[in-house]
Amino acid sequence: MSAELVFMMGEYQAVFPVDRQYAKNHMWASREPSGSWRFGFSAYAVRLLQDVYFLDLTIEPGMELSERQEIGSIESKKAESSLYSPIAGRVSDLNRQLLEDPSMINVDKYGRGWLFEINGDESPLLSSNDYLQHLSAAWQVAQRTIKGQANA
Repeated sequence: MSAELVFMMGEYQAVFPVDRQYAKNHMWASREPSGSWRFGFSAYAVRLLQDVYFLDLTIEPGMELSERQEIGSIESKKAESSLYSPIAGRVSDLNRQLLEDPSMINVDKYGRGWLFEINGDESPLLSSNDYLQHLSAAWQVAQRTIKGQANA
């Protein structure tokens, strides 16, 4: 097992392998032998989404993407959200099995639950430590949002 960092979301532990990088939109990135970056959802995103049941990617291999370009949508028990590219580059692969059964995001987020691969500029990506700092700020906003919904 590789080294991990833990971020506490209330009583829930969101675990983050340190052998990869992270995007501010809560995706992990691992460098593949081909040189492309493979992306999936971090434990933080999966916890907020809870029970993903629908995934639609509007991208195909060969497409050029800009950073933060809309690339699809996801639906879960807790949320329906648009998805955005974490980096600029060319799509090199999609996890087609995941499109047929997105529940793999819930059970193997750092393995078979990967979304897509991009050959591109990794400069926007964060180290695991920098991502943990980013989460501290994001969690404060998320808690206010959750409490606001609970009080509505």
